[in-house]
Amino acid sequence: MIAGVVVPAHDEERLLSACLRALGDSTVVVVADACTDRTAAVARGHGAMVVEVEAHNVGIARAAGVRELLRRGVSWVATTDADTLVPPNWLATQLRYAADGWEAVVGTVTVADWTGHPRHRPAAYARHYAADSPVHGANLGFSAAAYRTAGGFPPLATGEDRALVTALERAGRRVLRTRRLPVVTSARRHYRAPYGFGHLLTTL
Repeated sequence: MIAGVVVPAHDEERLLSACLRALGDSTVVVVADACTDRTAAVARGHGAMVVEVEAHNVGIARAAGVRELLRRGVSWVATTDADTLVPPNWLATQLRYAADGWEAVVGTVTVADWTGHPRHRPAAYARHYAADSPVHGANLGFSAAAYRTAGGFPPLATGEDRALVTALERAGRRVLRTRRLPVVTSARRHYRAPYGFGHLLTTL
């Protein structure tokens, strides 16, 4: 199975290198969305393919990256974020799940550093996770066939990941929600996506 990774990025030159190093030798498309810094240059320097858009919209950016991978014949797509570090064998583990018949994999997110957040917030985040089944574009994978059936990422400024997973489930696709493959992301005290992960953290 041919696999690739989509990383949407808006002015992420500072954090992108670590993200791409964690992805290793995976086939990666970085979607530089309305960037005014060196995000695209950093991505190319790490050997990633770059798609440049002027959308200011993460749903459009993720969809553009997936479209590029599908054009290149990829049959499994994973997505993460530019401020996120995936664990070793992250993509290979998703592919093992795919070989077992799963058509999408929804993973969890842990926070790297709570500095600047109130002391209660880590515990509140843990309670939120215990009570909910969150979906994160930072830790998501799906087959090309399932993605097409679900209609792809909608052009939403936030919640595009949840909308896709909901569409996959409504289409009867086999979606695995697992806590065995967490990624590590920033605490996003200065977040860009309205009502996204950063908003969640600041309102817990």
